[in-house]
Parts: sequence; structure tokens; C-alpha cells
Amino acid sequence: MATPITATTGSPHSAIIGLGVYRPSRVVDNAEICQSIDSSDEWIQTRSGIKSRRFAGPEESVLEMSVAAGHRALASSGVSAEQIGCVIVATSTYLYQSPAVAPQIAHRLGIYGAGFDVSAGCAGFCHSLAVASDMVRGGSAEHVLVIGVERMSECLDMTDRTTAFIFADGAGAVVVGPSQSPGIGPVEWGSDGSQSNVICQAPSWDVYRDNPTGPRPTVKFDGRAVFRWAAFEMEKVAGAAMDRAGVAPEQLDAFIPHQANLRITDIIAKRLRLSPDAAVARDIVDAGNTSAASVPLAMDTLLRSGEAREGGTALLIAFGAGLSYAAQVVRLPAAPGPSA
Repeated sequence: MATPITATTGSPHSAIIGLGVYRPSRVVDNAEICQSIDSSDEWIQTRSGIKSRRFAGPEESVLEMSVAAGHRALASSGVSAEQIGCVIVATSTYLYQSPAVAPQIAHRLGIYGAGFDVSAGCAGFCHSLAVASDMVRGGSAEHVLVIGVERMSECLDMTDRTTAFIFADGAGAVVVGPSQSPGIGPVEWGSDGSQSNVICQAPSWDVYRDNPTGPRPTVKFDGRAVFRWAAFEMEKVAGAAMDRAGVAPEQLDAFIPHQANLRITDIIAKRLRLSPDAAVARDIVDAGNTSAASVPLAMDTLLRSGEAREGGTALLIAFGAGLSYAAQVVRLPAAPGPSA
């Protein structure tokens, strides 16, 4: 007979118990963006809803922004660094393939648990949140720090009219921990690799290695294809996540989608038939598309403004490169303290 293996179990439920963000200090308006592309403030706002965004300065690296957001999330949660069993970082713009940035962030925060990065594009935070929830409930860690962070400005061709005005920088972090009642619903996630070219990096690093005088790798984006896919397919994903959580659209207190495009947000919100009182995150207007950081940053804005409140029921959904997506219903944490 095979030797038995002891299994571990954790909390019956998990929840977001702390939130912290970091927004770079430099605000970049559309007029500045239009200095390098043939566009206008009116065109950018009409197409995307964006009025301004934040770009990181030389000292605001992926590591530094993550550490700042992580500190604030820990302070908000009341959980000490010693209680964190794992750090998960969702990012596509940390420019070292090895080592991952998560262990370095953990070290800076005084955390000695596991640490790893997740690359799922703009959906990375919601992917990481699902993994963290399962870890807490499965007993792999009592508390998990999840960080979504991007420095998209470093990965853009600022003369490319399709991408230069969209993307931005920032970091958002949450602490996931045990709960007496469900605080993070089942994830609904997936991917469509047949459309992997719609949002991608081009050229590849090996092409650039072989021809370093050519264009360097930057983000490429088929806006029309993404709009068609996200505006209509994500309604189904949102519906499935709510069904799995046993929550009806009219029961939501807040809708916090990835801040890809204001028109996409408004289309999905309308098709979901939310309650008129539900808060809808529109952080993209002043923050741009911060990829894996956009959901926690948008959550911070809703809570800080009072549009959404602690304990409210919110639907999170994110989608992007892959094409990947993930959605879950959550209980909102308390409004965080001061941020950058």
C-alpha cells in the first residue's frame, strides 16, 4: 500500500483585507502626448475617454512602485510582513527575465514567504487574485500579497498613434487573507490564443538581438479588434462570474473593470443591466490604461471617493494580451490610507 501523504487545508473562505496603491507623480495630459503623434485632445477623449495619465520617472521603477503599494496594503490590512506567506506580482513590464521581481519585493518588505511573477497581460491582477484566494483556502499560505504593477511608458513607441495615448504606469496591491464568510467568489477565466497577435510585443527580443539597429520591442495594439472582442465577449464572462458567485447584476454595489477604454466600460455596464445606484469605475479618465495595475487602482479611486464602500459587493473583470481574461465577485475592503 502506498505511503499516505498528509494534506493541508486552510480557511474555508478568503477575502481582500487590505488595499494600497502607488501613482507616479508625473501627470501627462493629452496635449503632451500630441506633441509626438498626429492627434488631438478631442480625438483621444472621444476614442478612449482619457484626459490624462501618469508616467513613472527614473526613480519610479516597477520594484519601487510595488514596494510602495505593498507597504500601504500591509498597513491597510493590519497584517505584518511576517504573516505573508507568498507575494504574487502581475506584470508584463519588468524588464528582467530572471530573477522575478516578486522575491525582490518580498525582501524589501521584510517578507520571507514564496514569491513569483504572473504574466497574463491586463488580466494579470485578476488571475493573481484567484490564485491567492485558492492558496489561502487550500492552506498554502495564511495571507498573500497580490500586486499589479506596470511601467508601460517604457515599453511604448511614443510616435505610434495607436498606443502612445492609451497606456500608463502605476501599482496596486491587496492583501488576501482568511475570512469567516466568502469574500472572493469563484473565478471565471480563460484565453483565446488564436488572437494573440491583437495585443503583443513586436519585434521579438531575438529579432532585436540580431538587428540592434532596428526598432526595439514595443507594445503593438489592434484597437478595433480588441474593442469588438472585449465590448461584447466580456459580458458573457461577467455573467458567468456572477452566476458562479450566486449574485445578480442588480445586487452589485460596484463594477470595477479593467480600465482599457471608457467606451468598453460603458457598453459592458449597460449590457449587464446594473442597478442605477451601482458605482462604475472610470479611473481611465485620469489614469489611462495601466494594464495589470488598473483594477486595484480603480478600486482605490472608488473607495477613496466614497462612491463605493467597505463590504460592498463588486464585480472585477480584466482582459488583455493573450487574449486572456478573468472575472470574480468580491467584497470590497476598507478605503485605504494616503497614497501618492
